[in-house]
Amino acid sequence: MLNRIFFACVFLGVFCACSPLNCRWMDHKFRQYSKNSLDLLDMMANNSTNSTEDEEQHTVAFPHHLYTQVSKATAEGKLAFTVQILKEVCALFEEDDSSSSWQEITVEHFLNVVNKQADELHSCIETQGQMKKSTKLHMYFKRLSNEILKKMGHSAEAWELIRREIKVHLLRADQLVSSLLTSK
Repeated sequence: MLNRIFFACVFLGVFCACSPLNCRWMDHKFRQYSKNSLDLLDMMANNSTNSTEDEEQHTVAFPHHLYTQVSKATAEGKLAFTVQILKEVCALFEEDDSSSSWQEITVEHFLNVVNKQADELHSCIETQGQMKKSTKLHMYFKRLSNEILKKMGHSAEAWELIRREIKVHLLRADQLVSSLLTSK
């Protein structure tokens, strides 16, 4: 009888330690990395031309509905969605940004921070092998690449539009993860 209780306690302890709501990195480092990525994006704005005359012509509707859906998901669902956002952001920023006026080192730091966030949050997900990606989110980022970057020739103006759009995503991702931290 005592053995059963002991094993039940051990199982519960291991289960709780692996729970995304008890992920130490999320508790201690996520906010710091989130603020750092947003600060780096703001630094890029200070180094850009900020002239976006074609802004009205080149827009892709922000996927508010996806964030609304995922806000009702499980903790792991929210984390998986956030990881996908971060990975999609990295893929987008790895495109040809030679026309942007951003300092290369700032972009490299930004990518390092966002990649670190994605990797660490991914390690907080218990069912990593079964992490379902949102096709709609992927298609949205593909449209950003095709409808803004490619159609505008990867120009500085196009990159400024992307930078502003990505800032909104990072803010929303921060809210998603923060909702897990405050719901403890």
